[in-house]
Amino acid sequence: MRTFSCICGNTLFFDSVTCLACGTPVGWCPQCRAITAWIAESPQQYRCGNGDCGALLQKCDNYALENVCNRGLLAGTANNGAQLCDSCEYNDTIPDLSMPGNWQKWARLEAAKRRLVFSLDLLALPRPSRAHPLEGKEPISFDFKADVLPDEGLWRTTTGEGERVYTGHANGKITINIREADQLEREKMRLELDETHRTLIGHFRHEIGHYYWDLLVKDQCEDSCITIFGNHDNPTYQQALERHYREGPPGDWRNHFVSAYASMHPWEDFAETFATYLDMISALDTASHMQLIPPVDIRSASLTAMMDSYRRLGIAMNEMNRAMGLIDYVPELFIPPVVGKISFVHDLLRDNAVDDR
Repeated sequence: MRTFSCICGNTLFFDSVTCLACGTPVGWCPQCRAITAWIAESPQQYRCGNGDCGALLQKCDNYALENVCNRGLLAGTANNGAQLCDSCEYNDTIPDLSMPGNWQKWARLEAAKRRLVFSLDLLALPRPSRAHPLEGKEPISFDFKADVLPDEGLWRTTTGEGERVYTGHANGKITINIREADQLEREKMRLELDETHRTLIGHFRHEIGHYYWDLLVKDQCEDSCITIFGNHDNPTYQQALERHYREGPPGDWRNHFVSAYASMHPWEDFAETFATYLDMISALDTASHMQLIPPVDIRSASLTAMMDSYRRLGIAMNEMNRAMGLIDYVPELFIPPVVGKISFVHDLLRDNAVDDR
């Protein structure tokens, strides 16, 4: 992720809400696409402190009222009375805030979603919402829920019988169990499932991969996708799911897939590969702007150049993490079959980039 500058010269970060040096409120300006100082014009309106922008802004309701956001809207652009930014507008269901700890989980979910939105815009991808639809395409929406206790009817984590919320995607709807925003619970699941990484942003990147399969592949280039990832109709998804949890991944999965879970079914292979691609472009954009690697233009650089930079960065960061006793920063092995799949995703996203992102 990039860093930004306050009007006082202090460094601002993607999640900043106040400049720690001068105390000025800050946030994301949708016009200049940066975290900037916000100069108060009235109790509800601010002027973007970027001298080349100066847009008149209003806080997203989830910034002004809930303090789980740091983005603004251009003044006068609220839809039907709702004043939600271009990240929060995707929410259909938020956690039950009467439950202790749920506000903190919601804040972590929103922080991860904002980083997802930044990456999608970096790639100039269409991301329709109900407020900003794309004709003939399902809008993206999110449900952030917990399991329900049958005796109390409350949305929260439970290990007993009752309605279980499964993180997944269906017809544009991405559901994430808020248990994933509990760091202890997520680490337990990571170890239990023997995953190299299990992060909130990883869930968002994986599930949005399923969405973009529907948006960009379904009924458009399925045959090409089948050639690379396999036939998604045989076996069926349910058959593949049952086999995976009964038998586990094949012993040679590392020779063909980016992760063990990717071996379960071609749709999961696509989503895992998509998430790995987003990992790569996010890491390269961050490292480039931090001057850790030569500048990289994510929208125009060749895949070969990006993967070479990512390999070198991964080796360095893995050794840095090992020196601190942390898990590898880049755990994937980019063997030829995986590179071929990443190349498919790269070409697909380049071919479907839009001009207004």
